[in-house]
Amino acid sequence: MRAVFIGTNDLTIHTAQLLLEGGHEVIIVESDRKRIDDVSETLDCAFLHGDGSKPAMLREANPKQTELLFCLTSNDRTNIIASLIGRSLGFGRVITAIEDPEFEPICVELGLEDVVVPMQTIGRYLADVTQGIDILELSTVIKGEARFFRFVLADESIHHVSDLDLPNEAQVCCLYRNDCFALVEHNTRLCKGDEIVVLTHSRNLPALNERWHSE
Repeated sequence: MRAVFIGTNDLTIHTAQLLLEGGHEVIIVESDRKRIDDVSETLDCAFLHGDGSKPAMLREANPKQTELLFCLTSNDRTNIIASLIGRSLGFGRVITAIEDPEFEPICVELGLEDVVVPMQTIGRYLADVTQGIDILELSTVIKGEARFFRFVLADESIHHVSDLDLPNEAQVCCLYRNDCFALVEHNTRLCKGDEIVVLTHSRNLPALNERWHSE
């Protein structure tokens, strides 16, 4: 597997090290030459010197031959822009890290599927631990071709799950309204602005993206 990272913070270094130990190819894009020199003493991988939020720079990383693009700089806006450009250039999968949770619904509206809020995730985990909750790893539940798909409902004419006209092997499992979680049942009324979470077969992702993220 081939992975490209934008930025050289601690999250990048730790993640890249794990991938390298697993025998994967890693390329890191960094605009600070001194930072490249420092990190290269720790990581035995390839580096590209330049701005990872620029299309020309990302093209040098060979998007069509890259399975993963990690946008992990310390600047949320840079990560979002780089993610959108990376997606348009054809990277297999784009992972976007943001520090400010307020950007998360914006990322969803923009169709960025893999958004990580590190501090929020760690905080939620620690809060669950203090309550004695046994954390079940999502990777042990979502296997094979199963995928989650999220989108923000923008169509005011849609009021029920049946109005979504989802493909076979796709089902709404929950929604977030004003940041509040709710399970979805057959009689649940949908509202504009709801963040809808769908459990689906991976083959449906292109059609779902075209339908809900191209509006």
